[in-house]
Amino acid sequence: MHAFVQIALDSAREQEVFDRLQDLPEVKEVSVLFGEWDILAKLELEDPEALGTFILNKVRPMQGVRLTSTMIVAKAGQKQENKILAQARQR
Repeated sequence: MHAFVQIALDSAREQEVFDRLQDLPEVKEVSVLFGEWDILAKLELEDPEALGTFILNKVRPMQGVRLTSTMIVAKAGQKQENKILAQARQR
């Protein structure tokens, strides 16, 4: 299953949390944002229970994390050009 977690940080912690998230195998993409949320991470886990465990045990305890908001993906699609590129890479 896929999910996104938005993360609000204490000031000046973006790079540290960004780097730590990139090292976790469950994190597929990480972006630093401008606005209410500081980081957006795309996650891939087995099920909702694994997602909850991941957020509670790996994300929230990170130094500098102030607040998280998690969104579970209900349905995802891929643009046609991305499908073509993915198929070409598999060859």
